[in-house]
Amino acid sequence: MALKLSTDRKVTNSVTKGGGARIANTIGLPSGPEGACPDATGVCEEICYGKASETQYTNVDALVQHNFDLLRNADQATMVQLLTDAVTEFVSKSLKWEAPLLFRIHWDGDFFSPRYTAAWIKVIEAFPAVRFWVYTRVAGSAVLLHKRRLDNLALYFSADSDNIAKAQFLKEKYGIRLAYLGDTFADAAEALPGAVRCPENNGALSGTTPDPVKGSACVQCGLCIYGRRDVLFAIKKPPKHAAKAA
Repeated sequence: MALKLSTDRKVTNSVTKGGGARIANTIGLPSGPEGACPDATGVCEEICYGKASETQYTNVDALVQHNFDLLRNADQATMVQLLTDAVTEFVSKSLKWEAPLLFRIHWDGDFFSPRYTAAWIKVIEAFPAVRFWVYTRVAGSAVLLHKRRLDNLALYFSADSDNIAKAQFLKEKYGIRLAYLGDTFADAAEALPGAVRCPENNGALSGTTPDPVKGSACVQCGLCIYGRRDVLFAIKKPPKHAAKAA
């Protein structure tokens, strides 16, 4: 049995002529504390797009459950092998299409155990040519990953009003980048001064209709992929004319 990767037009590293995601370059696990998100907050549970996708699409729910069933009770060696095989497949397809080696860890789900986090560390170290990026609400995993100083990983601790104190501690003590979700961008900017708005969330780049030449929204932006700045997200998006002016 093998893990199943997901395609995502917002983050894909290769866009088809029709504006679709050519290569599966992200992995999903079940949402929520009952799934693979042990430190989910009330804020993220309320607006979780992963949970919405699982509920709306039975094939998505089956896929993330399949991955979780393979991983959650596996020993570390098995976890490493499963993840290695999945990333190897991603690299092979990317090289075939001459696409940049950009991989998002978890479009849905999170680091559900220290053993699983340690397995990902081994895999990231084994693929130095791949650029990984990840958002997590699990503070222990964020610290473990940060302390390894992985040059090919951009790490963000996902923060909101429920866990902002923990997020600020991680930023001040370790220098971990933050991705803050507010009700509006104004709320987010007040909680995390100096951070920049996500261009896709702000409406400046389209996550649903990627450009076949310029690439997906995340590839065009590169902010999170390369960990350049703290970043802001908003539940309530601004009007289109406001987003263009921002």
